[in-house]
Amino acid sequence: MIKSTLEKVMTEDLSDMWSVLTGEEKRRITDNFTIHHYKKNQVIYAERDEPEHLWCLLHGKVKKYKDGVGGRQQILRLIRPVQYFGYRAYFAHEPYVSSAAAIENSIVGSIPMTVVEELINCNRDLAWFFIHELSRNLGNSDTRIVNLTQKHIRGRLAEALIVLRDNYGYEDDGMTLRIYMAREDLANLSNMTTSNAIRTLSTFVNERIIVVDGREIKILNEALLRKISKFG
Repeated sequence: MIKSTLEKVMTEDLSDMWSVLTGEEKRRITDNFTIHHYKKNQVIYAERDEPEHLWCLLHGKVKKYKDGVGGRQQILRLIRPVQYFGYRAYFAHEPYVSSAAAIENSIVGSIPMTVVEELINCNRDLAWFFIHELSRNLGNSDTRIVNLTQKHIRGRLAEALIVLRDNYGYEDDGMTLRIYMAREDLANLSNMTTSNAIRTLSTFVNERIIVVDGREIKILNEALLRKISKFG
């Protein structure tokens, strides 16, 4: 089971880490790879936990989030298959500063960070892989901070819907987002209250930009949604 899953991961375009590993290093990963099954909303790791593993989402959807004032959540990043997460805190020699949880039933693999560190010490290309990933994530975080603090509500919600579209794509109809989020989660992704998220969604429906059916969201006019997101 683990071997077949890893073979699938190795063929994924998103999994560039594998392309810089030798055969022996891949075997080392396989020998230390553990598969976990998480139910919807189950926490994978929590803020202030000690980082011990490199996590890889194999199937499903995961959110990274941080609890703010009054217990209100802010979703920091969405994880899609096959992406790695949960390693920054280990490199920083500090506990996790955010949490990760499954948005839906998900399958996640883990590798001890001690093993990853040993491989990095012997493989400069692997070190550069993590430098690239950390740098890219930092750039995205900087952009997101500006967008969440300077865009109006319409722009923030439009951006959130575009993020969902870009991360998870559409169902076979080419319009329905392939993710079903609670209104609270959508608000937490957009840095707004749940009531504001609901009202803004209704506005987009009235303007025939989207169609909403429960947690199902269908984008009718992606070009206009991207324009609203850009000019916020």
